[in-house]
Amino acid sequence: MDYNKLADLLFPNNKYTVEDVEKMYPARKLPAGAQVVRFAPSPTGYLHLGHFFQAITNKFIALQSNGVFYFRLEDTDKRREVAGADKLALEFLEEYNLGPNEGLTINGDIGDYGPYRQSERGEIYRAYAKRLVEKGRAFPCFCDAPEGKEEILENREKMLEETASIMEHDPCRGLTFEEIQSNIKAGKGFALRLLSPNKEGDTIKVYDLIKGEREIPANLKDVVLLKNDGIPPYPFAHPIDDHLMGTTIVVRGEDWFSSVNQHIDIFNALDIKPMNYIHTPLICKIDAETGNKRKLSKRKDPENNVFFFKEAGYPNVAVLEYLLNLANSNFESWRVQNPQADIFSFPFSIKKMSTGNPMFDLIKLNDISKNVISRMTADEVYNSVLVWAEEFDKDFAKIWKDNKQKALGVLAIGREGERPRKDLTTFADAKTLYSYMFKETLSKQNLLGFDEKVDKATIKEFLTKYLANLDLDVDNQQWFNQVKEIAGTCGFATDNKEYKANPTAFKGNVADACALIRIAITGTNQTPDLCTILKILGKEEVKSRLEFVIGNL
Repeated sequence: MDYNKLADLLFPNNKYTVEDVEKMYPARKLPAGAQVVRFAPSPTGYLHLGHFFQAITNKFIALQSNGVFYFRLEDTDKRREVAGADKLALEFLEEYNLGPNEGLTINGDIGDYGPYRQSERGEIYRAYAKRLVEKGRAFPCFCDAPEGKEEILENREKMLEETASIMEHDPCRGLTFEEIQSNIKAGKGFALRLLSPNKEGDTIKVYDLIKGEREIPANLKDVVLLKNDGIPPYPFAHPIDDHLMGTTIVVRGEDWFSSVNQHIDIFNALDIKPMNYIHTPLICKIDAETGNKRKLSKRKDPENNVFFFKEAGYPNVAVLEYLLNLANSNFESWRVQNPQADIFSFPFSIKKMSTGNPMFDLIKLNDISKNVISRMTADEVYNSVLVWAEEFDKDFAKIWKDNKQKALGVLAIGREGERPRKDLTTFADAKTLYSYMFKETLSKQNLLGFDEKVDKATIKEFLTKYLANLDLDVDNQQWFNQVKEIAGTCGFATDNKEYKANPTAFKGNVADACALIRIAITGTNQTPDLCTILKILGKEEVKSRLEFVIGNL
């Protein structure tokens, strides 16, 4: 067959030749060792955690090598496209300080290697498609497209039953020029497929920067290069775009590793040298129904959507630290040694990346989040809680703003020093954790939640005496001495040695007496320093709450 003649028949009006395109994309001029990486999501929904994990990996590779991190939108699947998904992804990257320095950015397109939307690169793909036909490496397929995923799986199962193979050689690969010409004259649309040269049992060697060299089966499929609407699927667009844009490392999920053989086939057919690959491990969890390990699911797992962490009130840095802990085995020890260091100064290393699929651990994330918040100043925490509330709980945002000094006061307690307080896991926790500080969120019924260990008569006697002698214009030690004196008159032990020797002889010790004040004022026995809380609330508010409790005992 005359392949040049066939190429002209299939692509009579191409705007560019391959040579034209190559001139449009000269080699990048970069410092020695600089890597070019890209984040290339499809705008088919929310940004999921696996993609975010890859974005972090890309960003740190670019930072560590003084390279380029660009954003390309793989928007060729118009049926599944969700309007605004690209903007949401970019906004999330910017919020986490992971924004690209080329390609699509929050401020518009930047760079000389665009267009950065695959939907705008049709003429480029057609140039390379025609070249493959000229080389006898591609052919038109006039078969009807499969109905969908179910039909594809059925066909594959049938192939396995009949031949123990999934060699997907298309029936149209044997059409003559005259048959092809006749179909085109009849107005039939066609998909363009790669003519796979491989046979059952062939293998190829591929190199992954974290997996090392692996031998895998060669591609046996006549891969679709252009669909019948002229749009390329990922296996064809990826080699062309990453070649032209000068990508040096392609970072993507482990679930793409099995398709490397298809890409290698296309690279070879185009006489293009493949770039390096990193297939990041998949983040998994134990399925509640089966008890088996599985990757995070869009359908089952809310934490797979990165918006989950924002809505839950996790600090951005905590999420980054958690994912870096999964990405690099030495991150945790680095953070311990550098507790105040900027996270982007972490010496990220591809060599430290694991090939094993990590488990998503909410407990670990919560521990990291507590540590991150504990390192923040009271003002930083206050402002972060306000930002969260203004987006997700406007009623609480108003309460938080109207009670700013009280909020700052309670946030400041125990925050300085080597062992800061770690009561907040997320910014959203402030609403419930500090509800006792604000009249608007205080439930007075909770102020009556005393332990039955002390009888009501004793509680009433003690609180009445405390109210009668209420004095908050003292330091913490003086306040404690006052409580100790009053407690002694109500049958509480003021000497710990005596209490330990014969606890049943007393109503409790001074700590138990303080707990009665704490519950009477806050409704909980878990608060920061009680004397400081009382001073922040003020004498009139403390008096009002004590009067309510005493009156209802």
